[in-house]
Amino acid sequence: MHPALAVIFLTLFSGGGFGIAALTAIVNDFQIDGGLSPLQTMVAMILSLVFVTIGMLSSTAHLANPKNAWRAFTRWRTSWLAREGVFAVLYYPFAVLYLIWIFFTGGTHDPIGLILANLAGIIGLVTVFCQGMIYAVLRTIRQWNTPLVPTNFYAMGLATGATVLAAERIIMGAPAKTLVGMALVLLTVSAVLKGIYYFWVSRPRGPSIRTATGFNRSTVRILDQGHTFGTFLTEEFGHTLPAGKARGIKVMMYFFAFALPIVALAAGLALAQTTLAWVAVLSVIFGIGVERWLFFVEAQHVVNLYHGRQQC
Repeated sequence: MHPALAVIFLTLFSGGGFGIAALTAIVNDFQIDGGLSPLQTMVAMILSLVFVTIGMLSSTAHLANPKNAWRAFTRWRTSWLAREGVFAVLYYPFAVLYLIWIFFTGGTHDPIGLILANLAGIIGLVTVFCQGMIYAVLRTIRQWNTPLVPTNFYAMGLATGATVLAAERIIMGAPAKTLVGMALVLLTVSAVLKGIYYFWVSRPRGPSIRTATGFNRSTVRILDQGHTFGTFLTEEFGHTLPAGKARGIKVMMYFFAFALPIVALAAGLALAQTTLAWVAVLSVIFGIGVERWLFFVEAQHVVNLYHGRQQC
Protein backbone atom coordinates (compact mmCIF):
# COMPACT_ATOMS: atom_id res chain seq x y z
CA MET A 1 0.00 0.00 0.00
CA HIS A 2 1.03 3.60 -0.50
CA PRO A 3 2.17 4.90 2.95
CA ALA A 4 0.21 8.17 3.28
CA LEU A 5 1.92 10.48 5.77
CA ALA A 6 -1.43 11.83 6.99
CA VAL A 7 -2.64 8.41 8.12
CA ILE A 8 0.73 7.61 9.69
CA PHE A 9 0.48 10.79 11.77
CA LEU A 10 -3.15 10.00 12.64
CA THR A 11 -2.47 6.54 14.05
CA LEU A 12 0.83 7.54 15.67
CA PHE A 13 -0.19 10.69 17.53
CA SER A 14 -3.80 9.90 18.32
CA GLY A 15 -2.83 6.49 19.69
CA GLY A 16 -0.13 8.05 21.86
CA GLY A 17 -2.47 10.82 23.02
CA PHE A 18 -5.22 8.43 24.05
CA GLY A 19 -2.59 6.26 25.76
CA ILE A 20 -1.44 9.26 27.82
CA ALA A 21 -5.03 10.00 28.90
CA ALA A 22 -5.79 6.39 29.86
CA LEU A 23 -2.58 6.00 31.88
CA THR A 24 -3.05 9.39 33.57
CA ALA A 25 -6.37 8.11 34.89
CA ILE A 26 -4.82 4.81 36.01
CA VAL A 27 -1.89 6.51 37.75
CA ASN A 28 -4.21 8.84 39.68
CA ASP A 29 -6.73 6.07 40.39
CA PHE A 30 -4.17 3.84 42.07
CA GLN A 31 -1.81 6.58 43.26
CA ILE A 32 1.12 5.02 41.41
CA ASP A 33 4.34 6.65 42.62
CA GLY A 34 2.14 8.88 44.77
CA GLY A 35 -0.03 9.91 41.83
CA LEU A 36 0.44 12.89 39.58
CA SER A 37 0.43 16.37 41.07
CA PRO A 38 -2.07 18.91 39.65
CA LEU A 39 0.69 20.45 37.51
CA GLN A 40 1.88 17.07 36.24
CA THR A 41 -1.69 16.01 35.47
CA MET A 42 -2.35 19.23 33.57
CA VAL A 43 0.83 18.83 31.54
CA ALA A 44 -0.10 15.21 30.75
CA MET A 45 -3.63 16.12 29.64
CA ILE A 46 -2.38 19.04 27.54
CA LEU A 47 0.09 16.71 25.84
CA SER A 48 -2.71 14.20 25.28
CA LEU A 49 -4.94 16.84 23.69
CA VAL A 50 -2.08 18.11 21.53
CA PHE A 51 -1.23 14.59 20.34
CA VAL A 52 -4.85 13.73 19.56
CA THR A 53 -5.41 17.05 17.79
CA ILE A 54 -2.32 16.56 15.60
CA GLY A 55 -3.65 13.13 14.67
CA MET A 56 -7.18 14.31 13.92
CA LEU A 57 -6.04 17.28 11.86
CA SER A 58 -3.62 15.06 9.95
CA SER A 59 -6.47 12.74 8.98
CA THR A 60 -8.23 15.54 7.08
CA ALA A 61 -5.14 15.96 4.87
CA HIS A 62 -5.81 12.46 3.52
CA LEU A 63 -9.18 13.55 2.12
CA ALA A 64 -9.58 14.74 -1.44
CA ASN A 65 -11.99 17.42 -0.20
CA PRO A 66 -11.26 18.19 3.50
CA LYS A 67 -14.31 20.44 3.89
CA ASN A 68 -16.48 17.31 3.58
CA ALA A 69 -14.78 15.63 6.55
CA TRP A 70 -18.03 15.86 8.54
CA ARG A 71 -19.51 13.17 6.29
CA ALA A 72 -17.16 10.64 7.92
CA PHE A 73 -19.30 10.81 11.08
CA THR A 74 -22.61 9.91 9.44
CA ARG A 75 -22.14 6.13 9.02
CA TRP A 76 -21.38 5.24 12.63
CA ARG A 77 -23.82 2.30 12.60
CA THR A 78 -21.79 0.37 10.04
CA SER A 79 -18.39 2.06 9.68
CA TRP A 80 -15.46 1.71 12.07
CA LEU A 81 -14.03 4.88 10.56
CA ALA A 82 -17.16 6.82 11.53
CA ARG A 83 -17.12 5.29 15.03
CA GLU A 84 -13.50 6.34 15.44
CA GLY A 85 -14.43 9.91 14.50
CA VAL A 86 -17.43 9.99 16.85
CA PHE A 87 -15.48 8.71 19.86
CA ALA A 88 -12.48 10.93 19.07
CA VAL A 89 -14.71 14.01 19.14
CA LEU A 90 -16.50 12.72 22.27
CA TYR A 91 -13.12 12.52 24.01
CA TYR A 92 -12.56 16.28 23.88
CA PRO A 93 -15.29 17.55 26.27
CA PHE A 94 -14.31 15.10 29.02
CA ALA A 95 -10.58 15.77 28.62
CA VAL A 96 -11.09 19.55 28.56
CA LEU A 97 -13.49 19.46 31.53
CA TYR A 98 -10.93 17.42 33.49
CA LEU A 99 -8.25 19.95 32.62
CA ILE A 100 -10.48 22.85 33.70
CA TRP A 101 -11.44 21.04 36.90
CA ILE A 102 -7.80 20.53 37.87
CA PHE A 103 -6.92 24.13 37.02
CA PHE A 104 -9.59 25.61 39.28
CA THR A 105 -9.70 23.02 42.09
CA GLY A 106 -6.35 21.21 41.99
CA GLY A 107 -8.33 18.04 42.59
CA THR A 108 -6.63 15.14 40.84
CA HIS A 109 -7.77 12.57 43.40
CA ASP A 110 -11.31 13.71 44.26
CA PRO A 111 -14.35 11.77 42.92
CA ILE A 112 -15.35 14.31 40.24
CA GLY A 113 -11.81 14.61 38.90
CA LEU A 114 -11.36 10.83 38.80
CA ILE A 115 -14.72 10.32 37.05
CA LEU A 116 -13.79 12.83 34.35
CA ALA A 117 -10.31 11.30 33.98
CA ASN A 118 -11.64 7.75 33.69
CA LEU A 119 -14.35 8.70 31.21
CA ALA A 120 -11.76 10.45 29.02
CA GLY A 121 -9.42 7.48 29.30
CA ILE A 122 -12.11 4.89 28.48
CA ILE A 123 -13.36 6.88 25.48
CA GLY A 124 -9.77 7.19 24.28
CA LEU A 125 -9.23 3.42 24.50
CA VAL A 126 -12.50 2.76 22.65
CA THR A 127 -11.29 5.13 19.92
CA VAL A 128 -8.02 3.22 19.57
CA PHE A 129 -9.99 -0.02 19.21
CA CYS A 130 -12.16 1.50 16.47
CA GLN A 131 -9.01 2.75 14.76
CA GLY A 132 -7.48 -0.71 14.72
CA MET A 133 -10.71 -2.30 13.50
CA ILE A 134 -10.77 -0.02 10.45
CA TYR A 135 -7.88 -2.11 9.12
CA ALA A 136 -8.58 -5.45 10.80
CA VAL A 137 -11.93 -5.94 9.02
CA LEU A 138 -10.47 -5.54 5.52
CA ARG A 139 -10.41 -9.08 4.11
CA THR A 140 -8.86 -7.84 0.87
CA ILE A 141 -5.58 -7.09 2.68
CA ARG A 142 -4.23 -10.21 4.41
CA GLN A 143 -1.63 -8.32 6.45
CA TRP A 144 -4.38 -6.30 8.16
CA ASN A 145 -7.15 -8.87 8.49
CA THR A 146 -6.14 -10.12 11.93
CA PRO A 147 -6.93 -9.36 15.61
CA LEU A 148 -3.22 -8.65 16.01
CA VAL A 149 -3.76 -5.21 14.40
CA PRO A 150 -6.00 -3.65 17.12
CA THR A 151 -3.92 -5.48 19.74
CA ASN A 152 -0.75 -3.83 18.43
CA PHE A 153 -2.48 -0.45 18.23
CA TYR A 154 -3.41 -0.76 21.90
CA ALA A 155 0.05 -1.92 22.98
CA MET A 156 1.93 0.81 21.12
CA GLY A 157 -0.46 3.57 22.11
CA LEU A 158 -0.12 2.64 25.78
CA ALA A 159 3.66 2.18 25.46
CA THR A 160 3.98 5.66 23.95
CA GLY A 161 1.76 7.13 26.67
CA ALA A 162 3.70 5.41 29.44
CA THR A 163 7.02 6.61 28.00
CA VAL A 164 5.76 10.20 27.92
CA LEU A 165 4.41 10.05 31.49
CA ALA A 166 7.55 8.40 32.86
CA ALA A 167 9.74 10.96 31.09
CA GLU A 168 7.59 13.79 32.43
CA ARG A 169 8.10 12.57 36.01
CA ILE A 170 11.86 12.27 35.51
CA ILE A 171 12.06 15.75 33.96
CA MET A 172 10.04 17.24 36.85
CA GLY A 173 12.19 15.47 39.43
CA ALA A 174 9.30 13.43 40.87
CA PRO A 175 9.38 9.76 41.94
CA ALA A 176 9.08 7.66 38.80
CA LYS A 177 10.30 4.16 39.66
CA THR A 178 6.95 2.40 39.15
CA LEU A 179 6.02 4.52 36.14
CA VAL A 180 9.32 3.74 34.46
CA GLY A 181 8.76 0.07 35.24
CA MET A 182 5.31 0.26 33.60
CA ALA A 183 6.81 1.92 30.53
CA LEU A 184 9.54 -0.73 30.26
CA VAL A 185 6.97 -3.54 30.51
CA LEU A 186 4.66 -1.96 27.92
CA LEU A 187 7.55 -1.32 25.53
CA THR A 188 8.69 -4.94 25.90
CA VAL A 189 5.16 -6.29 25.40
CA SER A 190 4.77 -4.10 22.30
CA ALA A 191 8.04 -5.42 20.88
CA VAL A 192 6.96 -9.03 21.46
CA LEU A 193 3.50 -8.49 19.95
CA LYS A 194 5.03 -6.82 16.91
CA GLY A 195 7.37 -9.77 16.53
CA ILE A 196 4.39 -12.14 16.63
CA TYR A 197 2.67 -10.01 13.99
CA TYR A 198 5.72 -10.10 11.70
CA PHE A 199 5.95 -13.87 12.12
CA TRP A 200 2.26 -14.23 11.21
CA VAL A 201 2.61 -11.95 8.17
CA SER A 202 5.64 -13.86 6.88
CA ARG A 203 3.74 -17.16 6.69
CA PRO A 204 2.99 -18.20 3.08
CA ARG A 205 -0.80 -18.06 3.17
CA GLY A 206 -3.66 -16.00 1.82
CA PRO A 207 -5.15 -15.53 -1.64
CA SER A 208 -3.31 -16.40 -4.83
CA ILE A 209 -4.11 -15.93 -8.49
CA ARG A 210 -5.69 -19.42 -8.42
CA THR A 211 -8.09 -18.64 -5.57
CA ALA A 212 -8.81 -15.21 -7.04
CA THR A 213 -9.93 -16.69 -10.35
CA GLY A 214 -11.57 -19.78 -8.85
CA PHE A 215 -9.39 -22.28 -10.75
CA ASN A 216 -8.08 -24.02 -7.64
CA ARG A 217 -7.27 -27.29 -9.40
CA SER A 218 -5.44 -25.79 -12.34
CA THR A 219 -2.21 -23.91 -12.93
CA VAL A 220 -3.07 -20.29 -13.60
CA ARG A 221 -0.76 -17.88 -15.37
CA ILE A 222 -1.45 -14.22 -16.18
CA LEU A 223 -1.05 -13.71 -19.94
CA ASP A 224 -1.84 -9.99 -19.96
CA GLN A 225 -1.18 -7.95 -16.83
CA GLY A 226 -2.85 -4.88 -18.25
CA HIS A 227 -1.45 -1.69 -16.75
CA THR A 228 1.67 -2.49 -14.75
CA PHE A 229 2.37 1.04 -13.54
CA GLY A 230 1.08 4.59 -13.59
CA THR A 231 -2.57 3.90 -12.65
CA PHE A 232 -4.41 4.64 -9.41
CA LEU A 233 -4.45 0.96 -8.48
CA THR A 234 -0.75 0.39 -9.07
CA GLU A 235 0.23 3.62 -7.31
CA GLU A 236 -1.98 3.19 -4.24
CA PHE A 237 -2.15 -0.59 -3.88
CA GLY A 238 1.00 -1.81 -5.64
CA HIS A 239 3.67 -0.18 -3.51
CA THR A 240 6.34 -2.75 -2.63
CA LEU A 241 9.42 -2.92 -0.42
CA PRO A 242 12.35 -5.27 -1.17
CA ALA A 243 12.73 -7.97 1.49
CA GLY A 244 16.33 -7.03 2.35
CA LYS A 245 15.47 -3.36 2.75
CA ALA A 246 12.41 -4.25 4.86
CA ARG A 247 14.54 -6.29 7.27
CA GLY A 248 17.00 -3.42 7.69
CA ILE A 249 14.20 -0.93 8.39
CA LYS A 250 12.61 -3.31 10.91
CA VAL A 251 15.90 -3.57 12.80
CA MET A 252 16.09 0.22 12.87
CA MET A 253 12.47 0.42 14.00
CA TYR A 254 13.05 -2.01 16.87
CA PHE A 255 16.06 0.01 17.98
CA PHE A 256 14.31 3.39 18.05
CA ALA A 257 10.82 2.23 19.09
CA PHE A 258 11.79 -0.19 21.85
CA ALA A 259 15.49 -0.71 22.63
CA LEU A 260 16.63 2.92 22.91
CA PRO A 261 13.58 4.12 24.92
CA ILE A 262 14.00 1.22 27.37
CA VAL A 263 17.69 1.99 27.92
CA ALA A 264 17.15 5.76 28.02
CA LEU A 265 14.32 5.58 30.57
CA ALA A 266 16.17 3.13 32.82
CA ALA A 267 19.38 5.18 32.66
CA GLY A 268 17.49 8.46 33.03
CA LEU A 269 15.85 7.21 36.22
CA ALA A 270 19.08 5.79 37.66
CA LEU A 271 21.19 8.85 36.81
CA ALA A 272 18.43 11.48 37.19
CA GLN A 273 19.27 12.74 33.69
CA THR A 274 16.45 14.71 32.08
CA THR A 275 18.23 14.60 28.71
CA LEU A 276 17.80 10.83 28.59
CA ALA A 277 14.09 11.21 29.32
CA TRP A 278 13.76 13.50 26.28
CA VAL A 279 15.72 10.98 24.20
CA ALA A 280 13.25 8.24 25.21
CA VAL A 281 10.22 10.30 24.14
CA LEU A 282 11.67 11.44 20.82
CA SER A 283 12.97 7.95 20.07
CA VAL A 284 9.65 6.17 20.73
CA ILE A 285 7.74 8.68 18.59
CA PHE A 286 10.17 8.27 15.70
CA GLY A 287 10.33 4.49 16.08
CA ILE A 288 6.55 3.98 16.23
CA GLY A 289 6.27 6.33 13.24
CA VAL A 290 8.58 4.00 11.29
CA GLU A 291 6.51 1.02 12.45
CA ARG A 292 3.35 2.68 11.10
CA TRP A 293 5.10 3.37 7.79
CA LEU A 294 6.01 -0.31 7.54
CA PHE A 295 2.45 -1.28 8.51
CA PHE A 296 1.13 0.46 5.41
CA VAL A 297 3.93 -0.17 2.93
CA GLU A 298 3.99 -3.95 3.53
CA ALA A 299 0.24 -4.37 3.10
CA GLN A 300 -0.67 -5.98 -0.22
CA HIS A 301 -4.16 -5.63 -1.70
CA VAL A 302 -5.54 -8.62 -3.63
CA VAL A 303 -5.96 -6.40 -6.69
CA ASN A 304 -2.21 -6.88 -7.20
CA LEU A 305 -2.93 -10.47 -8.24
CA TYR A 306 -4.32 -9.13 -11.50
CA HIS A 307 -1.15 -7.13 -12.13
CA GLY A 308 1.23 -10.08 -12.08
CA ARG A 309 1.80 -10.71 -8.36
CA GLN A 310 1.22 -14.36 -7.52
CA GLN A 311 0.68 -14.13 -3.76
CA CYS A 312 -0.70 -11.39 -1.51
